[in-house]
Amino acid sequence: SPGSGAPAFAQPARRPGRLPDVPVVTHEGRTLRFYSDLVRGRVVFVNMMYAQCNDRCPPMTQSLRAVQEALGGRVGRDVFMYSITLMPEYDRPADLQAYRELHRVGPGWTFLTGEKQDVEQLRRALGFYDPDPEVDADLGQHTGMVRIGNDALDRWCMTAILDEPHLILEAFMGVDPVSRASGPTWPRPAQA
Repeated sequence: SPGSGAPAFAQPARRPGRLPDVPVVTHEGRTLRFYSDLVRGRVVFVNMMYAQCNDRCPPMTQSLRAVQEALGGRVGRDVFMYSITLMPEYDRPADLQAYRELHRVGPGWTFLTGEKQDVEQLRRALGFYDPDPEVDADLGQHTGMVRIGNDALDRWCMTAILDEPHLILEAFMGVDPVSRASGPTWPRPAQA
């Protein structure tokens, strides 16, 4: 559950090529293939959100923004961040661009939309769903987690997005040997 403080290691990671290679449209209006253009061979953070969300999404975006800042120049170079809208029928590229600007999101973090059925396929393949159809119908149930993956090594985990940024980064270290080998370089909260 969001905010639990412990990474949730979901079902076994998908072997390379197991994620749908559906078309997605970036906040800049570029059409790309999700797996082959954005994930293949990369270390990624993926979350679900929607631009009209005024409750849970802004704090989650701020949490990931702290992660982006902690990773510094790695974001967009060897670590990539993706936010996929849960409401592609409403979130056009311009809406996602406005959301990015409002939340001062830096480079290397791409917001994505697409056809409803393609986004739904991604949502399920990435593990942002609940087996109970009634719970699954609530969009807010899919926004509290971030999927972190290293496609080249087939290492994936999922953790609460509203955790302290250092906890998200510790989950990241589990899939990224570069970070694990060099040790954490991000600020940790002061010990009480």
